Amino acid sequence: MGQLSDGDVLEYCLGKAGAWQDEPWDGDVVAKVGPKIFAFLGGGSVGLKCGANREEADELVDTYPDDVSKMAYIGRAGWNTVRLGGAVPDDEVLELIDASYETVVGKLPKRQRPTAGD
Repeated sequence: MGQLSDGDVLEYCLGKAGAWQDEPWDGDVVAKVGPKIFAFLGGGSVGLKCGANREEADELVDTYPDDVSKMAYIGRAGWNTVRLGGAVPDDEVLELIDASYETVVGKLPKRQRPTAGD
């Protein structure tokens, strides 16, 4: 894979167990697991849970100040916007998606967590 595109990121997200695409607001595509969002998609970027709190998420902003920013509204809870095709390597973007997914799954009630076959 060359440079990650919006389509590549969506496909990667939807490859996760129990993941599904939703459009909770007109024109805003998200990837969910159970009832919870783990990635905001589109526009050449991906919004992800990048830390348990703002301080943890700011480490990524400090590392890539031109390509990672605090998300509007939910940024205080550790969500960042990561620009695709910038300084953040594609493999690190995929690792961040994995971490966001795992964080969200870990907070779901056991009955809502996907199993390997989902």
